Amino acid sequence: MDKLQLNGNGKGRYSAKSMAKPINFLCIAPEAQEVCVIGDFNEWNGNSHAMNRQFDGSWSTQIDLPHGHHRYQFLIDGKPSLDPSANGVVRNEQNQRVSLIAVS
Repeated sequence: MDKLQLNGNGKGRYSAKSMAKPINFLCIAPEAQEVCVIGDFNEWNGNSHAMNRQFDGSWSTQIDLPHGHHRYQFLIDGKPSLDPSANGVVRNEQNQRVSLIAVS
């Protein structure tokens, strides 16, 4: 979703900070029955972003995220799991370790 912002002379311009960018998530969990992505972008809701099983047993999905840093985890058969491919690991409000992705 592109958002048009007005600059000082009343003309519109696009702002990278307000644009959502498609981000690919990949989880290697061949034994899993269900995998989803939970994070600050979906209120940590396990019903929001289900992942699709691939032929090789991995799971993938694409989520449009705005510019900035986002905290998330994979929910593998109901159990939270860090993403080994994340940009980093931080703590959430409950002092639990969560994955971090930077979108620019």
